[in-house]
Amino acid sequence: MSIELKVEALKKKLGSTLALNDVSVHFFAGPIHGLIGPEGAGKTTLLRHLVGLLKADEGRIQYCQNGQFVDFESIRAKIAYMPQTQSLYGDLSIDEHLEFFRDIYGLDQRTYDEKKERLLQVTRLAPFLDRAASQLSGGMYKKLGLMCAMLASPDVILLDEPTNGVDPLSRREFWDLLYQLHEEGILVLITTAYMDEAERCGVVHLLNEGRIIGAGEPRKILQKNGVKSFDEYFLLHAETFS
Repeated sequence: MSIELKVEALKKKLGSTLALNDVSVHFFAGPIHGLIGPEGAGKTTLLRHLVGLLKADEGRIQYCQNGQFVDFESIRAKIAYMPQTQSLYGDLSIDEHLEFFRDIYGLDQRTYDEKKERLLQVTRLAPFLDRAASQLSGGMYKKLGLMCAMLASPDVILLDEPTNGVDPLSRREFWDLLYQLHEEGILVLITTAYMDEAERCGVVHLLNEGRIIGAGEPRKILQKNGVKSFDEYFLLHAETFS
């Protein structure tokens, strides 16, 4: 099943801050999508709109399934969301988390066993099944969160800064997992403030102060603007942010 998310002229004010300012963006299966921007750019706010946690002041979000517009409720179960804040239970082990989410998703034992084995293989967390979430490293914690989300076999997964605060090796391993999901045809959207991660994506959407300031294939954007990195790109367009 192919799902697309189309955001049109979205505006959202949070307190006195215009968190999203006329944002239009199209997310579709194929490339890994990166929503790139510094802290406070509006990345989390946009993701929360996509999963129905926030309602826009203006604009709309359209959901498409196999080329047809559908309402959000009909595909809600096929969209997984991994928030930036810690959402797991510190006193539960990896195995207990997986069983907990098995029950939430209503998976039969055979399906669960197959998914669990595969996810443990790709995350390499099998040796740590009895370890409590509070005792996991940052990278292992993020992998567990991804595993819990993937048990539902989503067609879309939205990840809010999953590599934030993770060591470089774990970041690389996490990206390897995302590439595997991408190869399975899942629509992957990741937000990050790490500018070097932009070049790991197939398509990037550059966001600052609630506005999209660029979008497209990373290499083409850099070449077009005559810069070598996205740090330089954001500095070059600094006047756009004011």
